[in-house]
Amino acid sequence: MGAEPFSQSQTQNHNYRHAPFVLGLQPSALVDNVATVDWSILRQIPGERGGSVPVGIEELDDILREVKANSRDAHSPIKTLAGGSVANTIRGLSSGFGISSGIIGAYGDDEQGQLFVNNMTFNGVDLSRLRKKKGHTAQCVCLVDDLGNRTMRPCLSNAVKVQAQELMKEDFKGSKWLVLRYAILNLEVIQAAIHLAKQEGLLISLDLASFEMVRNFKLPLLKLLESGNIDLCFANEDEAAELLRGDQNADSIAAVEFLSKYCQWAVVTLGSNGCIAKHGKEMIRVPAIGETKATDATGAGDLFASGFLYGVIKGLSLEECCKVGACSGGSVIRSLGGEVKLENWQWMYKQMQIKGLPTPTDVCK
Repeated sequence: MGAEPFSQSQTQNHNYRHAPFVLGLQPSALVDNVATVDWSILRQIPGERGGSVPVGIEELDDILREVKANSRDAHSPIKTLAGGSVANTIRGLSSGFGISSGIIGAYGDDEQGQLFVNNMTFNGVDLSRLRKKKGHTAQCVCLVDDLGNRTMRPCLSNAVKVQAQELMKEDFKGSKWLVLRYAILNLEVIQAAIHLAKQEGLLISLDLASFEMVRNFKLPLLKLLESGNIDLCFANEDEAAELLRGDQNADSIAAVEFLSKYCQWAVVTLGSNGCIAKHGKEMIRVPAIGETKATDATGAGDLFASGFLYGVIKGLSLEECCKVGACSGGSVIRSLGGEVKLENWQWMYKQMQIKGLPTPTDVCK
């Protein structure tokens, strides 16, 4: 499968002076199809509600057909936008926090691939490490219930992706952070990226992806953590519970303690209850910010990561990092999908000002 860089001129500028401060590895570019649905539709879909279970292209098409047929919004039942956990975090860092950010991965030569490119470019993300390949771009259906909880069904089969052997040292040269999401299908490329990133002195952030991923592939995850290469780890409370399943004291505090044995920063997000984080000997709990009722929880953890990383990059205290994360996580749940609207960024800046947090001065919006 042949690959070509996103832009030859950008690729020639692949040197440390132009390197994005933060890089995200998302092997497959992905497009989210987000829709609000009744619980009756969720009952018909295989897998647990609230989780993320891979489906084939035929299943994906069936779900989309079902959603359109039963939609409350006849004009625009499905919102389509560039997605994927890492893309959400990187886009947030770039458009909301003014941190130079880029993405490593591959997109297909189809309509979805172009949509991904257009959306990320509009949000200022560096795509010089995004390879274009012949084939399909990955898709995901995000079904949101009345409570704002989301059920994900990604379709990654036959989607183009960047392979471990395609990564180069130059991809990482001059950057400071690498953002990763745990996925067993991407383990080889994740390990290759970690190896090259560490050679270039990057710090690495890892998101635990989903409780199913932790439950079904815990051993490789533990190896990844025990390697000592993960500097910052994000887990939500369901992933944290799976991580310590079987332990007597398997609560969120115990999960933070466990993660902090391997990582400089350990964070467990608790939805409407905020988060718990540990750095060195300091442990802190910070409440959520904004409405407790989410319009759509899609991207809440991803955007929390954007804010927390911004805080770490700017040298803020652990408590301030958590508060910025709570502000940015609170901004994305105010509307449908994992992308923050301009008015919700404005809401976030206002929240940051109220709490005495430094707002991004270099964001021209």
